Amino acid sequence: MNGLYSLLIALSMYSRIPVPVIKWSRERMGYVMCWFPIVGILIGIFLIIWIKVAEILKFGPEITGIVGVILPILITGGIHMDGFLDTWDALSSWGERERKLVILKDSHVGAFGVIACAVYLLLEAGAMIELSRRETLFLLAPVFVMERALSGFSVVFFPCAKSSGLAATFSDEAKRLAAAVCLSVWLAASVLLAWKLGGSGGVLFATGLLGVQGAVFFWYRRMSMKEFGGITGDLAGWFLQTAEAGGIWWALIFNCI
Repeated sequence: MNGLYSLLIALSMYSRIPVPVIKWSRERMGYVMCWFPIVGILIGIFLIIWIKVAEILKFGPEITGIVGVILPILITGGIHMDGFLDTWDALSSWGERERKLVILKDSHVGAFGVIACAVYLLLEAGAMIELSRRETLFLLAPVFVMERALSGFSVVFFPCAKSSGLAATFSDEAKRLAAAVCLSVWLAASVLLAWKLGGSGGVLFATGLLGVQGAVFFWYRRMSMKEFGGITGDLAGWFLQTAEAGGIWWALIFNCI
Protein backbone atom coordinates (compact mmCIF):
# COMPACT_ATOMS: atom_id res chain seq x y z
CA MET A 1 0.00 0.00 0.00
CA ASN A 2 2.91 2.37 0.59
CA GLY A 3 3.50 2.43 -3.17
CA LEU A 4 -0.07 3.61 -3.78
CA TYR A 5 0.21 6.18 -1.02
CA SER A 6 3.48 7.44 -2.53
CA LEU A 7 1.71 7.83 -5.89
CA LEU A 8 -1.03 9.93 -4.25
CA ILE A 9 1.59 12.07 -2.51
CA ALA A 10 3.44 12.60 -5.80
CA LEU A 11 0.23 13.67 -7.54
CA SER A 12 -0.73 16.01 -4.69
CA MET A 13 2.73 17.60 -4.59
CA TYR A 14 3.44 17.98 -8.29
CA SER A 15 0.00 18.42 -9.83
CA ARG A 16 -3.38 20.01 -9.23
CA ILE A 17 -5.19 16.74 -9.87
CA PRO A 18 -7.53 16.03 -6.92
CA VAL A 19 -6.49 12.99 -4.87
CA PRO A 20 -7.53 11.67 -1.43
CA VAL A 21 -5.77 13.35 1.50
CA ILE A 22 -3.37 10.96 3.24
CA LYS A 23 -0.66 11.20 5.87
CA TRP A 24 2.81 12.05 4.53
CA SER A 25 4.82 9.54 6.57
CA ARG A 26 8.57 8.94 6.23
CA GLU A 27 8.02 5.52 4.68
CA ARG A 28 5.58 6.78 2.07
CA MET A 29 7.75 9.77 1.18
CA GLY A 30 10.61 7.39 0.44
CA TYR A 31 9.05 6.29 -2.87
CA VAL A 32 7.61 9.59 -4.12
CA MET A 33 10.25 10.12 -6.81
CA CYS A 34 9.43 6.70 -8.27
CA TRP A 35 6.05 8.13 -9.27
CA PHE A 36 7.06 11.64 -10.34
CA PRO A 37 7.03 10.81 -14.10
CA ILE A 38 3.36 9.83 -13.80
CA VAL A 39 2.60 13.55 -13.82
CA GLY A 40 4.37 13.77 -17.19
CA ILE A 41 2.21 10.95 -18.55
CA LEU A 42 -0.93 12.78 -17.45
CA ILE A 43 0.26 15.99 -19.13
CA GLY A 44 0.88 14.02 -22.33
CA ILE A 45 -2.59 12.47 -22.15
CA PHE A 46 -4.28 15.83 -21.60
CA LEU A 47 -2.25 17.32 -24.47
CA ILE A 48 -3.39 14.57 -26.86
CA ILE A 49 -7.00 15.03 -25.70
CA TRP A 50 -6.68 18.76 -26.35
CA ILE A 51 -5.29 18.11 -29.83
CA LYS A 52 -8.32 15.95 -30.64
CA VAL A 53 -10.73 18.54 -29.24
CA ALA A 54 -9.03 21.30 -31.25
CA GLU A 55 -9.37 19.19 -34.39
CA ILE A 56 -13.08 18.59 -33.77
CA LEU A 57 -13.73 22.29 -33.10
CA LYS A 58 -11.52 23.26 -36.05
CA PHE A 59 -9.31 25.57 -34.00
CA GLY A 60 -6.30 27.06 -35.76
CA PRO A 61 -2.69 26.22 -34.87
CA GLU A 62 -2.30 29.44 -32.87
CA ILE A 63 -5.01 28.58 -30.33
CA THR A 64 -3.99 24.91 -30.27
CA GLY A 65 -0.34 25.75 -29.63
CA ILE A 66 -0.95 28.43 -27.03
CA VAL A 67 -3.29 26.21 -25.00
CA GLY A 68 -0.65 23.48 -25.35
CA VAL A 69 1.81 25.79 -23.56
CA ILE A 70 -0.68 26.55 -20.79
CA LEU A 71 -1.75 22.95 -20.14
CA PRO A 72 1.39 21.81 -18.23
CA ILE A 73 1.23 24.92 -16.07
CA LEU A 74 -2.45 24.34 -15.27
CA ILE A 75 -1.91 20.67 -14.45
CA THR A 76 1.14 21.28 -12.24
CA GLY A 77 -0.20 24.45 -10.66
CA GLY A 78 2.88 26.32 -11.84
CA ILE A 79 5.11 24.82 -9.14
CA HIS A 80 8.03 24.28 -11.52
CA MET A 81 7.59 27.65 -13.22
CA ASP A 82 7.81 29.24 -9.78
CA GLY A 83 11.22 27.63 -9.32
CA PHE A 84 12.25 28.73 -12.80
CA LEU A 85 11.46 32.39 -12.00
CA ASP A 86 13.15 32.28 -8.58
CA THR A 87 16.27 30.70 -10.06
CA TRP A 88 16.63 33.35 -12.76
CA ASP A 89 16.17 36.08 -10.16
CA ALA A 90 18.94 34.52 -8.08
CA LEU A 91 21.30 34.00 -11.02
CA SER A 92 20.71 37.54 -12.27
CA SER A 93 21.66 39.03 -8.91
CA TRP A 94 25.35 38.15 -9.47
CA GLY A 95 25.63 38.02 -5.69
CA GLU A 96 27.48 35.65 -3.40
CA ARG A 97 26.18 32.11 -2.93
CA GLU A 98 24.38 32.89 0.33
CA ARG A 99 22.69 35.89 -1.28
CA LYS A 100 21.46 33.71 -4.15
CA LEU A 101 20.02 31.18 -1.70
CA VAL A 102 18.18 33.96 0.13
CA ILE A 103 16.67 35.13 -3.16
CA LEU A 104 15.48 31.58 -3.89
CA LYS A 105 13.55 31.62 -0.61
CA ASP A 106 11.95 34.99 -1.32
CA SER A 107 8.30 34.61 -2.29
CA HIS A 108 8.40 37.79 -4.37
CA VAL A 109 9.21 37.72 -8.09
CA GLY A 110 11.83 40.11 -9.43
CA ALA A 111 12.10 41.81 -12.79
CA PHE A 112 14.58 39.29 -14.17
CA GLY A 113 12.27 36.40 -13.31
CA VAL A 114 9.37 38.10 -15.10
CA ILE A 115 11.53 38.79 -18.16
CA ALA A 116 12.78 35.18 -18.21
CA CYS A 117 9.22 33.88 -17.94
CA ALA A 118 7.98 36.11 -20.78
CA VAL A 119 10.82 35.06 -23.09
CA TYR A 120 10.34 31.41 -22.15
CA LEU A 121 6.59 31.37 -22.82
CA LEU A 122 6.97 33.20 -26.13
CA LEU A 123 9.61 30.73 -27.32
CA GLU A 124 7.50 27.74 -26.24
CA ALA A 125 4.36 29.20 -27.82
CA GLY A 126 6.15 29.80 -31.10
CA ALA A 127 7.46 26.25 -31.22
CA MET A 128 4.13 24.70 -30.24
CA ILE A 129 2.23 26.74 -32.82
CA GLU A 130 4.61 25.52 -35.51
CA LEU A 131 4.23 21.91 -34.31
CA SER A 132 0.46 22.34 -34.34
CA ARG A 133 0.59 23.75 -37.86
CA ARG A 134 2.54 20.66 -38.93
CA GLU A 135 0.09 18.41 -37.00
CA THR A 136 2.95 16.93 -34.94
CA LEU A 137 2.20 18.40 -31.50
CA PHE A 138 1.74 14.81 -30.27
CA LEU A 139 5.53 14.37 -30.44
CA LEU A 140 5.80 16.22 -27.14
CA ALA A 141 4.23 13.40 -25.08
CA PRO A 142 7.58 11.74 -24.18
CA VAL A 143 9.19 15.11 -23.37
CA PHE A 144 7.16 15.52 -20.19
CA VAL A 145 8.02 12.02 -18.96
CA MET A 146 11.74 12.09 -19.77
CA GLU A 147 12.35 15.41 -18.06
CA ARG A 148 10.68 14.20 -14.86
CA ALA A 149 12.67 10.98 -14.84
CA LEU A 150 15.88 13.02 -15.07
CA SER A 151 14.63 15.51 -12.49
CA GLY A 152 13.90 12.62 -10.14
CA PHE A 153 17.48 11.39 -10.51
CA SER A 154 18.77 14.84 -9.57
CA VAL A 155 16.52 15.18 -6.52
CA VAL A 156 17.58 11.79 -5.19
CA PHE A 157 21.27 11.76 -6.10
CA PHE A 158 22.59 15.33 -6.47
CA PRO A 159 24.06 17.13 -3.43
CA CYS A 160 21.68 19.59 -1.79
CA ALA A 161 22.44 23.25 -1.26
CA LYS A 162 20.71 23.26 2.11
CA SER A 163 19.62 20.77 4.72
CA SER A 164 15.93 21.62 4.47
CA GLY A 165 13.42 21.97 1.64
CA LEU A 166 11.84 19.54 -0.80
CA ALA A 167 15.00 18.49 -2.61
CA ALA A 168 16.83 17.88 0.65
CA THR A 169 13.90 15.88 2.04
CA PHE A 170 13.84 13.46 -0.87
CA SER A 171 17.60 13.15 -1.01
CA ASP A 172 17.59 12.09 2.63
CA GLU A 173 14.55 9.83 2.66
CA ALA A 174 14.11 8.32 -0.78
CA LYS A 175 15.18 4.71 -1.03
CA ARG A 176 17.88 5.27 -3.59
CA LEU A 177 18.04 1.84 -5.12
CA ALA A 178 14.28 1.69 -5.69
CA ALA A 179 14.32 5.22 -7.07
CA ALA A 180 17.19 4.42 -9.44
CA VAL A 181 15.42 1.34 -10.81
CA CYS A 182 12.03 3.03 -11.20
CA LEU A 183 13.41 6.20 -12.76
CA SER A 184 15.56 4.17 -15.15
CA VAL A 185 12.44 2.30 -16.29
CA TRP A 186 10.58 5.58 -16.83
CA LEU A 187 13.52 7.01 -18.74
CA ALA A 188 13.72 3.93 -20.98
CA ALA A 189 9.95 4.05 -21.53
CA SER A 190 10.12 7.70 -22.60
CA VAL A 191 12.91 6.92 -25.08
CA LEU A 192 10.88 4.03 -26.54
CA LEU A 193 7.80 6.25 -26.79
CA ALA A 194 9.78 8.92 -28.61
CA TRP A 195 11.13 6.24 -30.94
CA LYS A 196 7.60 5.03 -31.67
CA LEU A 197 6.10 8.49 -32.21
CA GLY A 198 8.99 9.57 -34.43
CA GLY A 199 7.93 7.15 -37.16
CA SER A 200 10.58 6.47 -39.76
CA GLY A 201 12.89 8.93 -38.02
CA GLY A 202 12.16 7.55 -34.59
CA VAL A 203 15.76 6.66 -33.76
CA LEU A 204 16.91 10.19 -34.56
CA PHE A 205 14.08 11.79 -32.61
CA ALA A 206 14.57 9.59 -29.53
CA THR A 207 18.35 9.90 -29.39
CA GLY A 208 18.20 13.62 -30.09
CA LEU A 209 15.63 14.17 -27.35
CA LEU A 210 17.71 12.20 -24.86
CA GLY A 211 20.80 14.12 -25.95
CA VAL A 212 19.16 17.54 -25.54
CA GLN A 213 17.63 16.79 -22.15
CA GLY A 214 20.81 15.02 -21.05
CA ALA A 215 22.85 18.11 -21.94
CA VAL A 216 20.51 20.31 -19.89
CA PHE A 217 20.76 17.77 -17.05
CA PHE A 218 24.56 18.00 -16.85
CA TRP A 219 24.48 21.76 -17.30
CA TYR A 220 22.00 21.91 -14.41
CA ARG A 221 24.32 19.93 -12.15
CA ARG A 222 27.33 22.07 -13.01
CA MET A 223 25.43 25.33 -12.58
CA SER A 224 23.78 24.31 -9.31
CA MET A 225 27.07 23.20 -7.77
CA LYS A 226 28.96 26.28 -8.95
CA GLU A 227 26.36 28.92 -8.13
CA PHE A 228 24.47 27.41 -5.18
CA GLY A 229 26.58 24.56 -3.77
CA GLY A 230 23.94 21.98 -4.67
CA ILE A 231 20.32 21.74 -5.74
CA THR A 232 17.09 22.95 -4.17
CA GLY A 233 13.44 22.46 -5.07
CA ASP A 234 13.52 25.74 -7.03
CA LEU A 235 16.55 24.64 -9.02
CA ALA A 236 14.82 21.34 -9.80
CA GLY A 237 11.91 23.39 -11.18
CA TRP A 238 14.34 25.45 -13.26
CA PHE A 239 15.79 22.28 -14.72
CA LEU A 240 12.40 20.81 -15.55
CA GLN A 241 11.21 23.93 -17.38
CA THR A 242 14.51 24.31 -19.23
CA ALA A 243 14.53 20.66 -20.27
CA GLU A 244 10.93 21.01 -21.43
CA ALA A 245 11.79 23.98 -23.64
CA GLY A 246 14.78 22.11 -25.04
CA GLY A 247 12.62 19.06 -25.80
CA ILE A 248 9.95 21.14 -27.51
CA TRP A 249 12.45 22.92 -29.71
CA TRP A 250 14.16 19.66 -30.57
CA ALA A 251 10.77 18.29 -31.69
CA LEU A 252 10.39 21.32 -33.97
CA ILE A 253 13.90 21.00 -35.37
CA PHE A 254 13.28 17.29 -35.96
CA ASN A 255 10.23 18.24 -38.01
CA CYS A 256 12.32 20.61 -40.12
CA ILE A 257 15.09 18.11 -40.92
